[in-house]
Amino acid sequence: MEILRRIGKHNLALIGVIILVPMFLCAILAPLLAPHDPIEPDLKHILAAPSFSHPFGTDTLGRDVFSRVIYGSRISLLVGFVSVGIATLLGIIIGAVSGYFGGVIDEVIMRFVDLMMCFPTFFLILAVIALLEPSIWNIMVVIGLTNWMGIARLIRAEILSIKGKEFILAAKAQGFSEYRIIFRHVLPNALSPVYVVATLGIGGAILTESALSFLGIGVQPPTASWGNILTAAKDNIEVAWWLSLYPGLAIFLTVMGYNLLGEGLRDIFDPRRRYQAR
Repeated sequence: MEILRRIGKHNLALIGVIILVPMFLCAILAPLLAPHDPIEPDLKHILAAPSFSHPFGTDTLGRDVFSRVIYGSRISLLVGFVSVGIATLLGIIIGAVSGYFGGVIDEVIMRFVDLMMCFPTFFLILAVIALLEPSIWNIMVVIGLTNWMGIARLIRAEILSIKGKEFILAAKAQGFSEYRIIFRHVLPNALSPVYVVATLGIGGAILTESALSFLGIGVQPPTASWGNILTAAKDNIEVAWWLSLYPGLAIFLTVMGYNLLGEGLRDIFDPRRRYQAR
C-alpha cells in the first residue's frame, strides 16, 4: 500500500499506470471488447477504411484491425512478463551466487557475463530464432535467456554491499545455512533495484517481439500480434494508413507506459532521488 501511495504522488509513475491499466483491461477482456473475430477473413471488406463497424479499418484479408489490436495486447503482455520473468529469475540466481560467494566463482561468472554482453542482443536473438521453429514460446524463452546479464550485475553489486553488514554476520554466527542466508536475508534486501529494471525490461521485450514479428520470424499469422499487423502495413502504407497507425500507436503507448512507470519506481526506491525531489 505504501508503494501504491508513492506511485499516486509521483507524476511520471501515475501517468504510466494510467496508460497501462487500459492495456491490461483490453488484454483481459479481449473477447468482450473485440467486435469481430480477429482471425476470421472477410473478403467483402478488404482494406476498408475506418468506419463505425470497423473503427480501425480492415487489413488485406478483411480482418478487423481493432479486434486484432485488442487481441495483440495479450501477446505483448504475455511476452513481456514471461520473458522478463525468465531473465529476472536467472539474473537473480546467478548474481546472488556470484556476489555472495565471491572469489573464483565470482570471477568465472563475471567473465561469462562479460562474454554474453559482447554479443548484440537483438542479432543474437535473430540467430537463435532462425534455428528454431518460430513460436511465441520460443520467442519468450530466447528473449529471457539473452537479457539476464544486466540484472545479474545489479544483484551482484547490491549483495557485495550487503553481505558484510551486521545482520548477515549475525546470521552466519547462528549457523544458518548458506541457502537460508542468501534467500532469507540477503536477497530480500537487494531486490528493490530489480523491480525498476524488470519494469523497464518489459517495454524492451515488447519492442523485441514486435520487431521479430514484423520480420516474419516472431508470432506467426493468423495469431494477432502488433508486429505482424505492421508487416501487412509496410506493403500498403500508401493506400491503408490505418494498418500502421493503430498498432504502431499501441506499441508506442505501451512501451512509454512501462518506461514512465519504471522511471517513477526508480525515484521511489532510491532515497537519494526522493531527497532531491523534495
